[in-house]
Amino acid sequence: MPRAAATASPYRCTECGWTTAKWVGRCAECQQWGTVVEAAEKTGFTRSVKPTVVLGDRIAKPIGEVEIESASHKQSGIAEFDRVLGGGVVPGAAILLSGEPGVGKSTLLLEVAARAAGTGARVLYVTAEESVGQVRMRAERTGALHPNLYLAAETDLATVLGQVDAVEPDLLIVDSVQTVSSGEIDGFAGGPSQVREVASSLIRLAKQRNLPVLLVGHVTKDGSIAGPRLLEHLVDVVCTFEGDRQTSLRFIRALKNRFGPVDEVGCFEMASDGIVEVPDPSGLFLSRGDKAVSGTCVTVAMEGRRALPVEVQALVVGTSAPQPRRVVSGVDSSRVAMVLAVLERRAGIKLSTLDVYVSTVGGVRLTEPGADLAIALAIASAAKDQPVGHDVVAVGELSLAGEIRPVSMAKQRATEAKRLGFRRVLDHSTESARSALKAALG
Repeated sequence: MPRAAATASPYRCTECGWTTAKWVGRCAECQQWGTVVEAAEKTGFTRSVKPTVVLGDRIAKPIGEVEIESASHKQSGIAEFDRVLGGGVVPGAAILLSGEPGVGKSTLLLEVAARAAGTGARVLYVTAEESVGQVRMRAERTGALHPNLYLAAETDLATVLGQVDAVEPDLLIVDSVQTVSSGEIDGFAGGPSQVREVASSLIRLAKQRNLPVLLVGHVTKDGSIAGPRLLEHLVDVVCTFEGDRQTSLRFIRALKNRFGPVDEVGCFEMASDGIVEVPDPSGLFLSRGDKAVSGTCVTVAMEGRRALPVEVQALVVGTSAPQPRRVVSGVDSSRVAMVLAVLERRAGIKLSTLDVYVSTVGGVRLTEPGADLAIALAIASAAKDQPVGHDVVAVGELSLAGEIRPVSMAKQRATEAKRLGFRRVLDHSTESARSALKAALG
């Protein structure tokens, strides 16, 4: 009986596996650009794989007999970076650091390289975007010069692997994975197939030599990591470096971490001589003077496990325009609109004919609903021209019924507020927004 011919689609998406009879620039399934490549013809036969005889140390062991000393964290010398990684860099780990252009990824990793070299480790920093002279100039400016820090400007994967064989480093940094290409794979540098091959080779090198590898990753317009989604699955840790170009503050957080928690946040500040750790950023988001000013209220926000006091400022002014303005900076505009509706309906404060401006201090962005009460108190204080007490901090989520709901980690927030000298904490125990306004404004 003749075997039916196997239908084969000559093109396949490297992201989701979608197939098509002709090449297209954009996958119709996952909507990714540049991921449709020519696929090998299907034969219809399934190959069988013969088992390999496992000998020596590669034989499986009971989990209780596996040594963990070689997989323990080793401090990088930067406490805020170690906090996010779960205590330090694990030998053999592949760490991917992504972020917007110009946020300071290369500056941070150059500082990590210098601190690691200062402990006696041999560090190889491979730059595929700059020359070694440019990196040397930045290292002189930031004080990151050390004889154990080796630089190489390479864009070919085979040459990078040759540099590793020649230097035999204890830490490898590649800046960036999207600019390194392999001559064995077709496609341009940064393409899905090239990124997959480069990342797979470097991660395989990390596991074989027990060598920690730090990779810099580019991001797309929407903020996601460029390249195939497989890249995030291959690495052990995915970190993102965030910051606003208008401020010097930078945050690093882990989106994936096989060796520690993913809710820790590291805080840094960009200075003229490099990047500086900020172990206690409490004073960066407060601008209160000795004299109380209306339209301000302090809340305690959670960045991972870290409690950060943030001052919310509001300004309410009259307008003759038919449509009052609602301008926000650092807060969610939709939540501010909801808070305004609750204040007008439940607290009796008329705001529908007034311009309202709400902002945070220091460029920090509040996204959690626990800042609702502080926003409401700042707006009410500005509308009534009555300052909130200097010893008051507000933490709570407002419901549409005017009730104050509890927030997560309330005890940790209250402890941080008391450490900074705030004696009164307005939270869900205040019961309603009206009673909270009365307690804060008198």
